[in-house]
Amino acid sequence: MSNLVRFKFYETALEANRDKQILSENGVNGFIANEQLIQSDWLLSQAVGGIQLQVFEDDLEKAKQILQDYNDNEAYSLEVEHTIKDPAFDFVCPKCGSNHIYRDDRATSFFGISILSSQKFVCYYCGNEFTHP
Repeated sequence: MSNLVRFKFYETALEANRDKQILSENGVNGFIANEQLIQSDWLLSQAVGGIQLQVFEDDLEKAKQILQDYNDNEAYSLEVEHTIKDPAFDFVCPKCGSNHIYRDDRATSFFGISILSSQKFVCYYCGNEFTHP
């Protein structure tokens, strides 16, 4: 049986548990170290090296490939649902052509209440930020 090795470090337990679940669904056992300690006192995170996802040494390359494939697929997961029927805006993202866009009112809002209407938009699909008159 091989030894456990540190595979990846995380700032939050949510990210670590997500990756552990992805690995588990693909036949790789993962273990999370320091989760409870850091959740009880987050100031200890730097001292203990953050939340660690550990895998067996024999599964290290397989685990890397599984998470790389997952992240690659996640980047293109919206491709299937590229068009919204009756979009709120009659224009598309200049970078990818998607109509999955929303108005970014963060700069013109005060405590979550929009004061002015922004001309800045963000594409859900590719993350492109652009302005539209």
